Amino acid sequence: MELRHLRYFVAIAEERSFTGAAERLWIAQPGLSSQIRRLEGELGVTLFTRHSRGVDLTDAGELLLERARLALAAADSALATGRDLQAGLVGSVRLGLADEAPAGVTPGLLAAFGRDRPDVEVTVVTSYAGALLRDLHDGRLDAVIAPSAIGTANLRSLRIASEPWSVLVAHGHRLATPGPISATALNRERIVTTGHRDGAGYDRAVSELLDSLGVTAELVPGGPGPALHAAVAAGEALALASAPTAGLIARPLTPTRRLRFALIRRDETPSPALRELITSAQAAAAPSSLRVLEAVA
Repeated sequence: MELRHLRYFVAIAEERSFTGAAERLWIAQPGLSSQIRRLEGELGVTLFTRHSRGVDLTDAGELLLERARLALAAADSALATGRDLQAGLVGSVRLGLADEAPAGVTPGLLAAFGRDRPDVEVTVVTSYAGALLRDLHDGRLDAVIAPSAIGTANLRSLRIASEPWSVLVAHGHRLATPGPISATALNRERIVTTGHRDGAGYDRAVSELLDSLGVTAELVPGGPGPALHAAVAAGEALALASAPTAGLIARPLTPTRRLRFALIRRDETPSPALRELITSAQAAAAPSSLRVLEAVA
């Protein structure tokens, strides 16, 4: 039995006529009659009683009609789901957000996508970039947002956003003054980093920033985000970040430099849902300091 046989049967039952069903289906009536005889032979029952005014369903036909409609509805639903999956209208994306990246990156990237693709579930996991990249390699994540300075061998990296660097200082610190902080003021200062191999993306970005500014500073390993911020709050060091942190003073760095973020994925064709996420995120208007750098290739 094929789905088309059920469609033919339902059309005849609803039209109460082979002629009307043939016109509705845009097929020749002899061919339609032949297919119904084949269906009746396969089922071993008579589905219609024929008379001069058309056809009537037999008891077996009445029973089959209900089930045929359910089967066709289920098949149509499955086809629609398949098309939606292919178009990225449904599905899921497992997205890793590096601790090194400020939380401000995520809402701007996902808000438009959530409006446009409400049936795609996006699960966000936060950790060090290094740990997230291992999960990406192992297939536990579909994509990772991290500083673009992180190494991405055997991966596809697409720069998607940037935010200006700022200096985080404790209340009472000599640099906790209104206005921007000059890069020259960072010379010989202690600047805290994660000091963790999995935090290499952020640490490398800090080193590259200082080198580009010609700043010589003492880099002090401080641990993950909370520990790093605690070291700054205690007045032990400064930190460089791209977003304010509660309890600390954030001052713009001058000259302005931007921390770039990349969406990193495996070097393979992205799933339709992931492709839609990238497209939607980059098409979204960028709030405040968040700005899209490149379009999807």
